[in-house]
Amino acid sequence: MAAWLLLSPGAWIAAFTLLAALALILPLRLPLGPNAWDTVVYLDAAWRIELGQVPSIDFFAPVGPLGFYLTAGLNSLFPHAQPMLLINWALLPIMLPLLALLASHVSRRSRTQALALVLPFLLFAALPINLHSLYPSPGFDGYGFYNRHVALLLYLLIATLLFAQRRGLQIALVAVLMLALFLTKVTGAVAGTPLVGYAMLSGRMRLRDGVAAAAAVIVALGALELATGLTSAYLANILTLLGLNTGTLLPRFLTVASVKFNVIGPALALIGLLAFIAWRDGLPRTLAGWRALADTPLGWMVVGLAALAFFETQNTGSLEFIGLWPVLLPLVAVSWQRREDGLRPAILVLVLATTLPSAVICMERGMRAIMSAPGYVGLDAPDLGPLGRISVKPEIATRAAAMLEHYAAFPDSYRDLVRRDLPPSYILYSEIDYQATWMLEAQQGITAIRNWETANRRRLNSLFTLDFVDPMNLLLERTPATAIPVGVDPGRSTPALEPDTLAQLRQVDAILAPKCPPTPAREAIRQHFAEALERRERIALAPCWDMYLRN
Repeated sequence: MAAWLLLSPGAWIAAFTLLAALALILPLRLPLGPNAWDTVVYLDAAWRIELGQVPSIDFFAPVGPLGFYLTAGLNSLFPHAQPMLLINWALLPIMLPLLALLASHVSRRSRTQALALVLPFLLFAALPINLHSLYPSPGFDGYGFYNRHVALLLYLLIATLLFAQRRGLQIALVAVLMLALFLTKVTGAVAGTPLVGYAMLSGRMRLRDGVAAAAAVIVALGALELATGLTSAYLANILTLLGLNTGTLLPRFLTVASVKFNVIGPALALIGLLAFIAWRDGLPRTLAGWRALADTPLGWMVVGLAALAFFETQNTGSLEFIGLWPVLLPLVAVSWQRREDGLRPAILVLVLATTLPSAVICMERGMRAIMSAPGYVGLDAPDLGPLGRISVKPEIATRAAAMLEHYAAFPDSYRDLVRRDLPPSYILYSEIDYQATWMLEAQQGITAIRNWETANRRRLNSLFTLDFVDPMNLLLERTPATAIPVGVDPGRSTPALEPDTLAQLRQVDAILAPKCPPTPAREAIRQHFAEALERRERIALAPCWDMYLRN
């Protein structure tokens, strides 16, 4: 019985689901990682959704609405869940049933291949871990959630195109996955489109089946548009983001190649060896022969690597290139284990060289974070709720509190850096001690607001924070104004101030300006929203906070 369970893909998926649900129920405290404030983008959006606002319609969002809605849904079921886990697993209610359907279908032919598809997926979906570290201390990655979601969806898409042989199942899975990719991050759908096109070109998917899947996606988006108007609003957001994010692709490809050479290098070597074997065995002489060659690990490695590399150019931290696993493990490794060929050892070594770095990094970073947790301490941030259930090294906790006092006592040095357009550190937001200081700064702000309200007998019903993220409305359970973006990143996700946005901002009771420390980004955000600060009373709310009060 135990052996049967270990070899059952469905049992692994069920066990993973139960453990994830248990982890969301428990009030876990997780080691803090770099850029952890990115969690607030999702929490802010989920809070707005709970209040009835609609992404892209009522507020500008840097990515698609699906992750926000699923985060809001999971949060209603697990209100005390640690946010990094909650957001990391937001798309599992869609992905795990699709994985189970595909695994059940593949198991009828080969349980080994089904396990080879299921186990890597569960490994990479298990923890909020990226495969590229931004900071040396152990911790979980509170950023790159939508990139990880897309990486897992592309994994499922490639697995579906390669292994779903029943037409109805293939059409349904492709349609759902492409719709999920589009509504999560549009670049994921852009990367997925050539994969589906290549499946039709190589004969893995019939042309009419591909058209049927595309039609299903269009119908679903049309229905969403008729019901809510969200589709056109989301497309408008995409066009705005395209205008804000300009630049050539070549430098981005070079960045991806340098960061992920541990995967790209052996993958290119494997492609070269497979191409040599195809040439050695005789290249096709007919169109049918070339089409058959396209539907081999060589063809899928080429198109998969190209599509995934394009997506990674739009990325900042993710599960890079895990979409190659459905090509490598079941197709290359399994088939070449039984093949009598002198190059078989080289093929298997290159498969391992392409896959093992990602698996080892994922397990190593995850285990480092888990094993370090018992020696970490929590921050004194009782009013942050689940957001504040993080832990850091004792010396970082001491430093975070000291730096908050230092920033408040010596602001002129940091204002000088702002004048020079320099942050206090080149990787300030990736530094765990800064993320801890930011949380203590938020705690100070909440305490100050409550004290001010008590002293002045006035409730501030709506707030806006001049920072990258704004946790104040959700933590104080206030109502954010509409038309105000989530995730204010100057130059990347902050559109021009429209009259409607300005009008809404002028109705906000208090606009908050954090000051510990002043940074070029915070100053750019203040300048961007400067018109909304006019005719407001400036109040020194706390050592690290100014408040612009609506009269």
